[in-house]
Amino acid sequence: MAGEFRRYLFPRDHPRLAGVRGLDPYAYREHARTPGTFTGGLVEGWTPLYLAPFRGVTEDGVLREGLHPLTPAQPGEEAPVAAMVAAAETLLGLLSPGDRTRLCFPVDAPEWQTWANPEFMQFDTGLRLEFQPEEVREAALALVRASLSPEGAALVHAAMLVNGFLGDVVDLPTVLGEWSYNVAVYGTPDLRAPWGWQLYGHHCAVNVLVVEGRMVVSPVFVGAEPDGIDDGPHAGVADLFADRISSGLAVMAALTGEQRAAATVYEQMVDPAMPPGRVHPGDERHLAGAFQDNRVIPVEGVRLSEVSEEARARVLDVVAAFVRLLPEGPRAARLRELEAHLDETWFSWIGGHAPGDVFYYRVQSPVVVAELDHHCGVFLDYHTPKPFHVHTVLRTPHGNDYGRAWVREWQSQHDQVG
Repeated sequence: MAGEFRRYLFPRDHPRLAGVRGLDPYAYREHARTPGTFTGGLVEGWTPLYLAPFRGVTEDGVLREGLHPLTPAQPGEEAPVAAMVAAAETLLGLLSPGDRTRLCFPVDAPEWQTWANPEFMQFDTGLRLEFQPEEVREAALALVRASLSPEGAALVHAAMLVNGFLGDVVDLPTVLGEWSYNVAVYGTPDLRAPWGWQLYGHHCAVNVLVVEGRMVVSPVFVGAEPDGIDDGPHAGVADLFADRISSGLAVMAALTGEQRAAATVYEQMVDPAMPPGRVHPGDERHLAGAFQDNRVIPVEGVRLSEVSEEARARVLDVVAAFVRLLPEGPRAARLRELEAHLDETWFSWIGGHAPGDVFYYRVQSPVVVAELDHHCGVFLDYHTPKPFHVHTVLRTPHGNDYGRAWVREWQSQHDQVG
């Protein structure tokens, strides 16, 4: 229901808001690191993880070889590399030599793995857009638009707009802003050699790599609290995740009662049957978020080889909603890859599935992890998950997040390992 979130506003002078009001991103970062606090605990747990050598998410700790061959793009499935190169060169052309140095990293740099989705800036990778002139900000958005589908670019921008709207609602514009995001470029923009870019900040993190006409868009995190804008110049932005929510519910409707029971690994969002740590203080139920690049995530729920064609089709609708970020050609290639592993795909669920229920779900196969989770309040005052606070995560398991498997293969072919 539009505007429901306003029932949960903190008083303006509440310590949750007043204690950080007016802090710039760097002062707020230091505040967030305070030991013994909620955010301090998150920083302490996440900081060491990005330094681990990248392997990739797996279901059992064993990388499967041959899942991500760097084959030429099929006709009509090429990434829009020329447009991306032009947009990246425009962005680079607007920067001083010092800012270009800050923006750019090697294509296989570990800084890829510094992205995060909280509002505090744990790592200041690349350039912070809020401190850039308007032309640089717009050039960064133009790179997003040149790379993603129109729907994907609109979703990314909507998440940024909602963040700024929330900052206005709770009067924390220096903590939650439309431009409270970092951007970085990896590798040298080129029509064939591997390169990519990264945009990340509160409720939005996108990692894109292209090589030889192929494209990887993952890891991706997109979320919102609330999931729409009901006032101001951007009023009408709404229901950012309607397709991901409706398609998940459609899967549950397509399963038999026995299969729904198998898919439902926990009936409650915080369930007494959950093992310690199953609900993370920051990530809550989702498992493949920031700094989880090497996580082992065992499959659970129901295997698609055991369900009806209708249910399999509905799961494909779920992943299609997630990969709608990609342009039409690379999206077709990605969906073909997902279909090829459909018998090895699992679907799991936590929570209810009636109208208005909150829930978590995960689609997992050797080549995809797609998660949606309803969350508790962060800058709004509620302590159980609400439908208007949504987190979604997309991963490419077995080593091709950040296109890393393709980068390694390309480097090997060109004798440029290292």
